Amino acid sequence: MRALIVEDEEELARFLARLLAKMGVISDIAQTRGEATELAELASYDIVVLDRRLPDGDGLRAIPDLRRHGADMPILMLTALDDIESRIEGLDAGADDYLPKPFDSGELTARVRALLRRPGLEPDLPISVGRVVLNARDRTVEVRGVPLTLAVRELNLLEALVRRANRVVTRESLVEAVYEAGADVFPNALDANVSRLRARLRELDAEVELTAVRGVGYMLTGAT
Repeated sequence: MRALIVEDEEELARFLARLLAKMGVISDIAQTRGEATELAELASYDIVVLDRRLPDGDGLRAIPDLRRHGADMPILMLTALDDIESRIEGLDAGADDYLPKPFDSGELTARVRALLRRPGLEPDLPISVGRVVLNARDRTVEVRGVPLTLAVRELNLLEALVRRANRVVTRESLVEAVYEAGADVFPNALDANVSRLRARLRELDAEVELTAVRGVGYMLTGAT
């Protein structure tokens, strides 16, 4: 699953990305309406978390452009404009849900889960790459039918890669997915996690290849 977070407060945007990563959702971040539209042209998103007060205008004005690139994509407005008139305006503009700031993390993730359960969006189906099967509902992994126990960070890493198999996942996206909020991430920490995960998958003959794309990130593919 992949989310687009449209939020100009960088710290909050990264917090949201880490929060969604715990649900197995990889996020891209845009700080303006223009950036959001550009990203929507390049990638397919399962959900959008959209602020209203953006440097280049009201986030509501981005909804038509976003809809042109993903008509069924749920949009959650997340904004400090919390009066009833603003909520009505947001829903009438095409948002699927509206959550005012400040917000409770548990409520936000519950609302995201509810939006992702809409017909046509099936985040709970198992995902297979090679002989690896990710059971998305309970975040368990099997290799050749045998349960694979991983440390939390290796599990987060594998899930992020499996969900975007056969595509390059940037280092930044993987760091957001793997490490908890506030963690001190050393320069080679991600590479160490990748090495440990690669070794486990080779040991179990998982029939996948976990390769580095220099200067960009990593990619998981079925072995050929």
